[in-house]
Amino acid sequence: MQTILITGAANGIGRATAMHFHGLGWQVIGLDTDTEALAELRGALPRESALFLSCDVGRESEVRNAFEGIGEWLGECPLDCLVNNAGIADPVAGPLEELELAEWQTWIDASLTGAFLVTRASLAFLRRSGGASIANISSTRAVMSEPDTFAYAAAKGGLDALTHSLAVSLGPRIRANAIRPGWIETGPWQKEGKRSHPEHRPKDREQHPVGRIGRPEDIAEAVAYLHAAGFVTGQRLNIDGGMTAKMIYEH
Repeated sequence: MQTILITGAANGIGRATAMHFHGLGWQVIGLDTDTEALAELRGALPRESALFLSCDVGRESEVRNAFEGIGEWLGECPLDCLVNNAGIADPVAGPLEELELAEWQTWIDASLTGAFLVTRASLAFLRRSGGASIANISSTRAVMSEPDTFAYAAAKGGLDALTHSLAVSLGPRIRANAIRPGWIETGPWQKEGKRSHPEHRPKDREQHPVGRIGRPEDIAEAVAYLHAAGFVTGQRLNIDGGMTAKMIYEH
């Protein structure tokens, strides 16, 4: 049985990825700061095949403590796939002159620093696998922006750069790729108290070349593809319904 570790696993893309891989017969390890959502997942999946731990991945001491528990749970088993998904969902920081250093650091730590710390802690377990992979959940905002999203864009751009460095440094035993989601509707994959099923406007759907908004399942399927794609490493895969391929002008 293969094992996947997902950060930011309690809601949204992380939750969908956890459920997708568990459905494929994998063991699932999930890290998150949302203890209520983690408790829901613990109740939904058998304890012998899933481990969910509270952890702020941007804090070195919390990552260290979490991996003590992960090591005990895994025993001699390998970790086959790592998904660095944790991050702050809201990209808007406000005007640059009002952005405090502490706020900036919060975005960077949640996504980029967290990916570094968790990947470093995972290496010994990933190297036990016959073909381990890392999927860093970046964003199309790594290469394009709306106003006032400085810290989010910087964190995701850094994650893209970390990805190609990991691919070159850890290969051939470990492959690393980045996934750049576009507009993904995560409402149906939130914890029960926050769950929603928004109705999107026709123009929201129609602006996408594929004619719809993205779903967290789309990202989970991309993680599965990249894990199976043994000749793919160091790449950035846009999962955005074609929006980054579309030239947009107002007429």
